[in-house]
Amino acid sequence: MTRPLSIAHLSAIDLTPPTLIETVAKAGLDAVGLRLIKVTPDSPGYPLWQDAQMMRDTKSALQNTGLRVNDIEFVKVTEDTTAESLLPFFDCGAELGAKTAILAPYDDDLSRLADTIASLSEAAQERGIGVVLEFFPWTSVPDLQTCWQVVQAAGEDVGLLVDSLHFDRSRSSHDLLAQIPAERMPFLHLCDAPVQDSYTTEELLHTARGERFAPGDGQIDLAAFLKAAPNAPIGLEIPRPTALSPEGYVESFADFAAKTRALLKEVGAE
Repeated sequence: MTRPLSIAHLSAIDLTPPTLIETVAKAGLDAVGLRLIKVTPDSPGYPLWQDAQMMRDTKSALQNTGLRVNDIEFVKVTEDTTAESLLPFFDCGAELGAKTAILAPYDDDLSRLADTIASLSEAAQERGIGVVLEFFPWTSVPDLQTCWQVVQAAGEDVGLLVDSLHFDRSRSSHDLLAQIPAERMPFLHLCDAPVQDSYTTEELLHTARGERFAPGDGQIDLAAFLKAAPNAPIGLEIPRPTALSPEGYVESFADFAAKTRALLKEVGAE
């Protein structure tokens, strides 16, 4: 059985959810991740609970294509974040059939961060959605080790999202990745990129948000990453510097998928 592949919304953030779903289906992938909350001033988010027509169009696209929503994002967890404020987000995800919501660490108090995540997990679980914490080298949770500590403190129902880019650029451990229970990682994010001895924060952000490569087109040791990681579904998060037409994205996504399948076969991780 082949591993399910999805496209993370950041890979084509200019496409609305219905168009993204239709485009991913044409490229032959299995699912999408949807960015329902805006992350930066210069990139969109799509709060479907505030747009009834787009919500209907999104559900229609899912039904017509047979694709599913793998995950919803992107919650910046700060000292002021409350579960109550995110109930519309979780309700929307449940209506779309999403399985997981992605959280990001933006609170320097890691004990408080874990407590907040625990409360978000409880609210999400009531709606049939799990939560995962993703780590980023420029945040208060910069690497896999710190993320695993916070996730364990937050509770046994909380997972973590490991992105091959952030894993590599944070110098995280393959040994630790292999030791974490597979059930705590419901899916992975995969991409490739150049590798340097060190990175400025500006370089980290630029690559993460706007210029990643398809698996095999960069220098990250993805074979070691995949061998250590669980045999979980993969979300391809591969933003490029220039937006494409929907037809261009179809070709691009199909290329991402083909290169991923080839890599998985090569390393025995399919």
